[in-house]
Amino acid sequence: MSGSKKNQEVTVAEEPTKSQIRRWRKYLADEIAEGQIYRDLADRSTGAERDILLGLADAEDRHAQHWRDLLGDDANVRTRPSMHRALLRFLARMFGSVFVLALMQRAESNTPYKHDSEVPAKIAADEAIHEEVVRGLAARGRETMAGNFRAAVFGANDGLVSNLALVMGIGATGVAPSVVLFTGIAGLFAGALSMGAGEYVSVRSQRELLEASHPTQVTLRTAKYLDIEQNELELVYRARGMTPEDASHRALERLGYLSCDCNPSFSARPDGSQGPEEELTQEAFESVGNPWKVAFSSFLFFASGAIIPVLPFLFGAIGVTALMWALGLVSVALLITGGIVGLLSGASPLKRALRQLAIGLGAAGVTYLLGMFFNI
Repeated sequence: MSGSKKNQEVTVAEEPTKSQIRRWRKYLADEIAEGQIYRDLADRSTGAERDILLGLADAEDRHAQHWRDLLGDDANVRTRPSMHRALLRFLARMFGSVFVLALMQRAESNTPYKHDSEVPAKIAADEAIHEEVVRGLAARGRETMAGNFRAAVFGANDGLVSNLALVMGIGATGVAPSVVLFTGIAGLFAGALSMGAGEYVSVRSQRELLEASHPTQVTLRTAKYLDIEQNELELVYRARGMTPEDASHRALERLGYLSCDCNPSFSARPDGSQGPEEELTQEAFESVGNPWKVAFSSFLFFASGAIIPVLPFLFGAIGVTALMWALGLVSVALLITGGIVGLLSGASPLKRALRQLAIGLGAAGVTYLLGMFFNI
C-alpha cells in the first residue's frame, strides 16, 4: 500500500476536524444536487440519452453515500449546494439539456476533487469520466442546433458590432442626428439582407456539394447491360473506397454471379431503405441546416442586433449622449451573446463575454476616431 493511501486511511479513521466536516458536507450537498440535475435532464430525454443520464445520477448517488459514511451523524445537518449547482438544477428544470449539459461539462472539469488528497482515487476517476460522458451528450445538442444557432448568434453579433461602428463613425463627424438615424437604419437593412443572402448561398452550396457526393442508384439500373469482360462497375466501387478485391466481389454480386453482399455500406439499398451511408449523409444535411431557415434567422438576428445602436436616436437622443447610450446598450448585448457562446462551448462565460465586448468596442473605437478625423 502506498504512503498516500495509508495517510488517507489514518485521516478517515481519526476524528474529522471541523474543516473536514464542512468540506465533506459541501461535497455531499453538491453530489446530491448533481444527481438531481441528471435526473431532471433524464425526465426530458428518451432512449439512450435518458439511460446515460440516469447512470450518471446513480454514480453521483454512490459518491454522496461515501460522504455520508464519512460524516456519520454530521451528515444529517442540512447543507446547501454551491450556487453554481443550485443554478444548474434550476436551469435543468426550466430549460432542458443543451445549455445545462454545456455547463455541467465545465462543472465536471472544475471538480475540487482534483486537488483534494482525501478524495478516493476511484471517485476522482469517476468525475473525470463524467466530464467525457457529459461532453459527448453536450456535443449531440450542439450538433442539433449548430446550423440555425450559428446563424442566430453570429448574425446578432455582426449586427451589434457593424451598426455600432457605423453609428459611432458617422456620429463622430458631427452630422445631424437625423443623418445618423437614417444611416443606422440603412446599415441595418443592408447588413441584414447581406447576411441572409450570404447564409442562404453558403448553406445551399454545402447541401449541393453533399448531394453531388452522394452515390446514386445507377449501378442497379445499368448492371444488366454491362460487359463482364470489361467490367467498369468495379471502378465505381473502387472510387467509393473499396479495395480491388471487394470491388470485384461487389460487381459480380450486382451482375448476378454472386448472391452474397460483401460490403453493403458502399452501395445504395435497392429497397429504398437507409443504410449507413444514407444515414451519414442525412446527418450531414441536418448539421449544415436548412438554407431558408438559416437565412431567415440570420436576417432577423442581424436586424435585432443592428437596431440596438439606433434606439437612442429613435427615442430622440442627440450628439454624444446618444452615442454613449448606444455604446452602453450594445456593450450589455455583447456581454450577453458572448456569455451564451461561452456557456454552449463549455468555456468560461465571463471570458467569452469580455472577449466579445473588447472586439465590439475596439471596432467602434476605430470608426469613431476615423469620424473625428473627417470632422476636423
